[in-house]
Amino acid sequence: MINKNRGIKKEKLLIYAHYYTPDVASTGQLLKELAEGMIQELDVTVICVVPSYSGRISPEYKTKFFYREELNGVKIIRIRVPEFSKSSKSSRVLNILAYFLGAIFATLKVGKINYVYSISQPPILGGLLGIFGKWSKNARYIYNIQDFNPEQIMAVGYSKNKVILKLMLWLDKLSCKSADKVIVVGRDMIETLKKRFKGKKLPNHVFINNWINEKEIYPVADDAKEVIEFREQYGLVDKFIIMYSGNLGLYYDLENLLNIIKEFPDGTKVADGRELVFAFVGDGSLKNSLIDYKQRNKMDNVVFIPYQKKKDLVYSLNAGNVHLCVSAKGIRGVSVPSKLYGIMASGRPVLGVLEKGSEARLIIEETGCGLVCDPGDYKMIKKVIEQILNLTDSNELGNMGRLGRKYLTENLTKDVSVSKYIKEIKTY
Repeated sequence: MINKNRGIKKEKLLIYAHYYTPDVASTGQLLKELAEGMIQELDVTVICVVPSYSGRISPEYKTKFFYREELNGVKIIRIRVPEFSKSSKSSRVLNILAYFLGAIFATLKVGKINYVYSISQPPILGGLLGIFGKWSKNARYIYNIQDFNPEQIMAVGYSKNKVILKLMLWLDKLSCKSADKVIVVGRDMIETLKKRFKGKKLPNHVFINNWINEKEIYPVADDAKEVIEFREQYGLVDKFIIMYSGNLGLYYDLENLLNIIKEFPDGTKVADGRELVFAFVGDGSLKNSLIDYKQRNKMDNVVFIPYQKKKDLVYSLNAGNVHLCVSAKGIRGVSVPSKLYGIMASGRPVLGVLEKGSEARLIIEETGCGLVCDPGDYKMIKKVIEQILNLTDSNELGNMGRLGRKYLTENLTKDVSVSKYIKEIKTY
């Protein structure tokens, strides 16, 4: 029998991914699914750091500078980088620069490449890597903007150095102009791109939503063994849980959110008689300060829980009764919180603290999968939480969750988005 595909070589795609599985960074998980979803069409190589999202590196990744691996058909070159502390700017910058320089050298090791794909992380440097890959490999360059920077940095006041911010904007605009195609992950982000190039030629661009693997994250019954075990482990049995699951970082106004939570003291009961608990699942640069705030204010109904392994995420998400999806003021058009897709996939209702017109808020409003309010409007956030507590003895919250799951399985699945990426990467 003749194999018709014998001798037909796939075109080669190089992906720059700061983090890649098994790291728990949301972009690392997305890029894993994207890379594996494209291997039937393309020969895919990923350049990333050794597993180190926590800041620590396992001993097996400390003996060489480059590590070559293959995972589920995807070729991987991992770069050893220095360990870092998420609370130390200098150590994080050193870590990022080590990845940037290492990725340049690693690019020279991969041979002929037809397409280069880079995301906007690390900020600015991710785009510059794409430019280097394009010109060194004479390849088509696809720039996927997950977050606009320096706009994101400016929104949270991470830096106020006007000279540096202006340089960052110039460099990232260069990445956009150099790309053969720019892919943004929110409708609101198209407006930001237009604002950047007002009065000038707009780069070739397209909008594709991020996604979740709906076969890995799905609704699980409250009495499922794994959900019960999760609740037992963290003292959440018979509680009504408002959960935040994800990065405890700068872009979510979490410190001010704790100020609101303080107004719901230990022992607060919801309409059906359960006690209210706020659970924060994850890690990040603000985690220690959030824990300190909790302890100073004796907030015993606030629980901090470590990141969950990917295989256990479906159970931790289902342990929450309502999920927080929050962004700081100024993030509209700059970033889209990917955690929304996991909430919708698990069939749980959303409490969205998101700006009007932002992609995540548009999805919530269009689907009816939750309640929304504006960042910075703390009185309204408190009122919406109170509204949720009064709905616990009705079917309304459950209906919201079901609407979210239905919309996601029809529009925001991995297969839908990956097929769009393949089309856009190979079409000019």
